[in-house]
Amino acid sequence: MPSLTAVRVIPAAEPAAATTGFAMHWSDGDTKRKNIMTKSEILSSRRILIMATDGFEQSELDVPLERLQAAGAEVDIASIGTDDITGWDGDDWGDEIEVDLRIADVRVDDYDALVLPGGQINPDLLRVEEKAVALIRAFADADKPIAAICHAPWLLIEAGLAKGRRMTSYKSIRTDIANAGADVVDEEVVVDGNIVTSRCPDDLPAFCDAIIDMLATAAAPASG
Repeated sequence: MPSLTAVRVIPAAEPAAATTGFAMHWSDGDTKRKNIMTKSEILSSRRILIMATDGFEQSELDVPLERLQAAGAEVDIASIGTDDITGWDGDDWGDEIEVDLRIADVRVDDYDALVLPGGQINPDLLRVEEKAVALIRAFADADKPIAAICHAPWLLIEAGLAKGRRMTSYKSIRTDIANAGADVVDEEVVVDGNIVTSRCPDDLPAFCDAIIDMLATAAAPASG
């Protein structure tokens, strides 16, 4: 097994031209100055939780983490314990990532959304953890966005959130989701109320866009 390296994604600085907060527009010969929110500011008041454990699909944690941080959000990683967790990348173990807090210590009021990476191992381990399932239900009860990709919709089933919803997932668990009462579709991203689902790593651009769009138009941010 190759040596593991702890990784935490830090967003690159925006180019100076992109951080002015203003754009110049021409209309019928008149110059208009319009105040716009830059990509690095759109989620600046938001705090997001990613819940995962060993065996998470590497890209399904790394890419949302990077995209959400680049959009200005503060992102924490919660897991069963506080030791670093290790991803699964291709056919072998991937990189380690630092854990910020235990699932048992999360306060839902401190966060604006919950992101659930997939991978076969990670959600299978989490769905037998009572506190992990209870946390998902708590986000749902608070009507806060929950985004699950690949095998992570297993966790939505365990939390009782699949019935009556339009959802997607990795192809091998679609029967499980249908049996839980969901309307299963084969689309890159599905938004049903406060639930976002996607199928696989290829869908990550659309998955992340849907999370960002939902948070950018949501109500006031968490107070924590």
